[in-house]
Amino acid sequence: MDHSVATVRLFGALHTLQKERGGETMFEVELPPGGVTGAELATMLDLPLSMIEGVFCNRTVRPIGYRLMPGDRIAFVPEGTPGPHRFFLGLYAAGKEGAEADESAS
Repeated sequence: MDHSVATVRLFGALHTLQKERGGETMFEVELPPGGVTGAELATMLDLPLSMIEGVFCNRTVRPIGYRLMPGDRIAFVPEGTPGPHRFFLGLYAAGKEGAEADESAS
């Protein structure tokens, strides 16, 4: 694998959206050496931020503002994950971490 790329997978409603657009749901994307945030990558991929609740990066849930680097394995988690799964997958904690980072940036 090229060290300037990351592997991206889309699930749930994001998977459906991408298929409707005629795109792949698992693909590689080139990232700059310093990486990009999950929000920046979503924008690059034309994925609506309102549909994204979190980002898996190398099997760990991260907030949307987490910096993704070349070589990472990335999966966008759609909004609307049921309650118990939010805790089990770590979405609740990642969302809380992201909100705290947003507040401290203000």
